[in-house]
This record gives sequence, structure tokens and C-alpha cells, in this order.
Amino acid sequence: MRRRILPFDVWLCLALAFLVSLGTGKIAGVAAEKWYAAEVEAHAPVDGEIGGAAGEEIFRAQNVEDLLSHDTFTVISPGIEFRNRGAGYYGGRYFQALTLPSGELVAAWINGESIQEVGGTDYFSSDKILPLGRVVYENLTSNQTFLDQIQYSEPLSRTDFYVDMVGDTAVLDEEQATETPVLMVQLITVAVFMPLFHMLGSKLGIFPAYFAKKKKSEWD
Repeated sequence: MRRRILPFDVWLCLALAFLVSLGTGKIAGVAAEKWYAAEVEAHAPVDGEIGGAAGEEIFRAQNVEDLLSHDTFTVISPGIEFRNRGAGYYGGRYFQALTLPSGELVAAWINGESIQEVGGTDYFSSDKILPLGRVVYENLTSNQTFLDQIQYSEPLSRTDFYVDMVGDTAVLDEEQATETPVLMVQLITVAVFMPLFHMLGSKLGIFPAYFAKKKKSEWD
């Protein structure tokens, strides 16, 4: 098999473009971190709102009927039971299989920052007061991959809604929000500066031109 090796001038221009991308990536990283900090502050959980901590006055749902008959509610989860049943991504959101006190299982989008521990000191066994939530009607059967993931231990009791315990507190994952823009800026920088460096080198006579101009013959 014939191996094709890029010419030295191309490698050199790529290296120079990469060095430039380190600088633009650094600038993009600083900007992304500031933007992410602002987003976190703007979407901070508020007690009494969806995704915020649920106070004593919030209704404690026991079963599916309770969920459907109340505009807002919370659920008391034994230990970290809500983390052990199954989980999956649906529409870019991470859902967990939440076991209600009745034993019924529903899909829930839960804001981990607003979970409160009820007495005790053992994270794994102490009851948890989940964030303030609401029902959102959605046909979860439209995504079979998601169902296979979240129902790996046992099927959901209902697949025509999910419990929203996040609301407006949702923000992108920090790694995704800060590292992805840096990578994109660096790739764009290399794509732009590599041909620019080669074009400059060609004009200075250092590198051969990509496209040599065709000389006109005496018959043209």
C-alpha cells in the first residue's frame, strides 16, 4: 500500500496554526468560564419554585394519583433509592427511575443540588426530601433506547409523563460548557490560519504555491 506523507511546508503551517490556536483557545476558555459562572448564578435554585428545595408546607406525594392531582409536590426517597433503579437520557436530559412510597416507578428529572437529607448522617441510608416537582405529560415510549436504559431493573408504572424536579435551574454540564467552546475555537483557528500561513509563505517564495498559474501560450 502506498503511503502519502504531507509535505514539510504543510506540517510547518499546521504547527504554526496550532500555536496560534493555543492562544485563541485560552481566550475562549476564560470567556466560557465567565459565561458558565453567570449561567449558574442566573439559574440558581429558588426555594418554593420547581427545582428548588421543598419546604415543610409542600405536599408529600405517595403515589401516582397524588402526582397527577397536585400542581406541585415533593417525594421522600429512602436513602439513594432514586439513584439505583435505572437512568437514561431523554431529549438531552438525564432522567432517573424514582420509586414512590407506594412502590410505583416513574421517570424523574431531579436537581441534585436541592435534595435535603432527613435526619441521620449516612448519605446512603438517610431519607431524602427531593426538590419541588411537577408532572409534565410526555410520550416517553417515543425513545425506546431511553426506555431500555431506565427500565433495566423493572418497568415504569407510567410512560405518558415524567416528574420535573429541575425546572429553570438546568444548566449545561460544566465540562461541556467550558471545554467544548475551546475545542471548537481551536479547530476553527487551525482551519483558518493554516492556509493563511501557507499563502503568506507562497507569496514570500518560501513555500510552493498550491495552485500554480497556467502560463498563456503564444496561441492564446
